[in-house]
Amino acid sequence: MKKVNIFLIYFVTFIYLEFLYRIFLYDKVFIPANITMIAFLLFFAMTLFLFTKLLKEKANKVFFFIFLSIICVWFSAQYVVKSFMDFYISFSILQIADQVGSFLGKAVIEVLRRLFGIILIFLPVILCGIFHRKINFKKRKLKASILILFLCFASYGLYYLSLNIQKDKQYSAYVLYHEVNNPSLNIEKVGVLNTFCLDIHRVVFGFDEKIVIKNKKKVKPEEVVYGYNNLDLDFDGLINDTNDNLVKEMSEYFKNETGTLQNEYTGMFKGKNLILFMAESFNEIALRKDITPTLYKMSKEGFVLKNYYTPTIYSTIGGEFQELSGLYANFSSLSQWRSGQNSFPMGIATLFQNEGYNTFAYHNNSYAFQDRNVYLEKLGFTNFKACYNGLEKLINCGQWPQSDVEMIETTYTDYIDSDKPFMVFYATVSGHAGYSWSNSMARKHKEQIEALDLPYSIPVQAYLGTQMELDDAINLLLEKLEEAGKLDNTVIVLVGDHYPYELTIDQVNEVASYKKDSVIEVNHSHLFIWNSKMETVKIDKIGSQIDIIPTVYNLFALPYDSRLFIGHDILSSEPGLAMFANNSWVSDKGKYYASSGKFEQTTDEELDENYVDDMNMDVRNRITMSKYIMDKNYYKLIWDYKK
Repeated sequence: MKKVNIFLIYFVTFIYLEFLYRIFLYDKVFIPANITMIAFLLFFAMTLFLFTKLLKEKANKVFFFIFLSIICVWFSAQYVVKSFMDFYISFSILQIADQVGSFLGKAVIEVLRRLFGIILIFLPVILCGIFHRKINFKKRKLKASILILFLCFASYGLYYLSLNIQKDKQYSAYVLYHEVNNPSLNIEKVGVLNTFCLDIHRVVFGFDEKIVIKNKKKVKPEEVVYGYNNLDLDFDGLINDTNDNLVKEMSEYFKNETGTLQNEYTGMFKGKNLILFMAESFNEIALRKDITPTLYKMSKEGFVLKNYYTPTIYSTIGGEFQELSGLYANFSSLSQWRSGQNSFPMGIATLFQNEGYNTFAYHNNSYAFQDRNVYLEKLGFTNFKACYNGLEKLINCGQWPQSDVEMIETTYTDYIDSDKPFMVFYATVSGHAGYSWSNSMARKHKEQIEALDLPYSIPVQAYLGTQMELDDAINLLLEKLEEAGKLDNTVIVLVGDHYPYELTIDQVNEVASYKKDSVIEVNHSHLFIWNSKMETVKIDKIGSQIDIIPTVYNLFALPYDSRLFIGHDILSSEPGLAMFANNSWVSDKGKYYASSGKFEQTTDEELDENYVDDMNMDVRNRITMSKYIMDKNYYKLIWDYKK
């Protein structure tokens, strides 16, 4: 009986793995980009076939099983991490690998939960192990090897030609290959193995994304009621002095931005205290009168933003970066953010200190995790207190997760009697995964949750229990502010870092008020901008985490340049926009799903035929500029040209 060719095994295995992965994680399995994916798999299989036939039979056999096993391990890792943490692994993200490493304690549990899927992924290795005697591992002769080498080049040529299919479409394979660096979208469109190789190439050789500079329509002088939130920056001076072409392009881009206009809310909170929260895994599904009464009440008061999103991008550090920087998160930006090498002249603590405020920052987990102590200091927080740099003397840092109530209880005295206005940042942790009764905060509130006899699964009930701790902490804070006579003069801003992604989309929908999809609507949440004396203001505009800093700066009348933030003041006249990990987006006009290219209009108005293309270009520009601002330390460069 004739033995099976290794090339055929590689090729069939790769196609099987790619489509199995799509079946596991995506709603849509068959897309036009599959042609490019299959063409690449042909080339990749041919290349591995060449390498596995150069040595003697025994060595070829060893290499074959090593290659095949490594590839199955990679697919399994992508499957577990994406389905559990809602992002993909790439070589680039290894720069922030402790985000994944922090969950290693749960790795065994998460693997066991997905054991059937992992077995299916390893099925080719298992079958090849059983039937290895029927596989041809013999060394090829020189003539045959030359022919295989020629076929490698030919298959690569076919792959390269396939990139031109739907070349001009947004996020086509061609665009992803030549213009956009987004591992999430690459995996969804052209496959795991193609992205694996593309990612290695870009890490080694670098990759500059394309910037499209458009002249924005400026508001006519007679139409301007308010001034712009801009500073006097000499972009032309930097353009003329720098030899860096990318810095020139960036400066042209920002020079052509108009910035955002001030508005009726400019300076509304000038001189008031600010307490800003990044609440771990907080989401609108936790807002219930019977479970989180304080948060529920606050969500109906203050600025009520009905269309707010917390895009889940690289977990907690991504959400915190977006909230505190006004920029879009990606692996490169987060690496720079953590390094402490970047300058932030418009950092939140710095600007409030310039206005005479005392500033404070707290976190009830390790002070150094993901270098939070480093980047908070660059934003101007010089007295950051957390577990293991002082807070461990005041709260129980040994439990997991730690208590938000304990953090508030032991820190409010630092600032509440301040003789100056104060600005405080809290990064909470009580809402952290995993969601079971072994979670210390869920267990603390288990009796209260069970007494409600909720028709939800245990993970959902445990999640709601963790959010009760956050609610108790906020309630305690409001009571202490009231007792000190500071409540009416204090603004509370609270936002989640991401949705509780350990819950499956089905579990999220158990408690959601409407059925959410797993790309955009799962991120729909609530932003609190609340003061006890203000009237309720309802805002319909789309917003997300990157809009928080410019919104706060405008409300407190802080001097800043709105052109240099990727987010915009939510209360301004600028159109609303929220951008997600795979370049999908939602605007005031509709939703765009990047992997399928589908646009769902949410208004009745007639849109310009180029609306979706223009929005996609705007999204790409904003994401790219966020990366370059951090990569080039652009704030430091342009601040030397501040007039």
